[in-house]
Amino acid sequence: MKSILQINASLNSRNGESSRLADAFVSRLRAQYPGTTLTLRDLARDPVPHLDAERFGAFIAKPEARTPAQRAVVDYSDKLIAELQRADAIVIGLPMYNFGVPSQLKAWIDHIARAGVTFRYTEKGSVGLLTEKKAWVFATRGGRYAGTAADSQTPGRPPRAGVRGARATGLAVARQRRWSELIAVSAASLWDFVPSALTV
Repeated sequence: MKSILQINASLNSRNGESSRLADAFVSRLRAQYPGTTLTLRDLARDPVPHLDAERFGAFIAKPEARTPAQRAVVDYSDKLIAELQRADAIVIGLPMYNFGVPSQLKAWIDHIARAGVTFRYTEKGSVGLLTEKKAWVFATRGGRYAGTAADSQTPGRPPRAGVRGARATGLAVARQRRWSELIAVSAASLWDFVPSALTV
């Protein structure tokens, strides 16, 4: 393993519980693989613009027909995609807000899920073009939702559209009602939860 991309989606930046879980896991991962580079994208401190008609139009416009403003939009998207392409592993801290994934994470997904770049359409549906990558998602929420109809985070292993072609290695969801209880034991238990990290 040479490169890790960490996405923190918490509104509370590095203080969010999901961010702290992701940080703890990445620290152990880097200790196991000395020299591994880390790209940290904090969506609270450096938010990705939400998709609108102008940005979507830039993505679908023919390259030679793009205006300077559209080229700037695509260049920004290309930068995010390049971070993803360089990474051998993707670690995502994923909180739940109002029974859904944060809109800032969806904005990131909207900028890296581009047909012909990170996935392609086939007769059998879309196929991911990001291969030989592993992804870990650390999902947090204030109550117990796993296995219930209100669990909008884990059934589909989000952000599925964002890492098309990447293999979801671990999906960590704690069952404590207060996440501070989990943080106290995260340094030891998270590594045990996903021992397959050692097989990269």
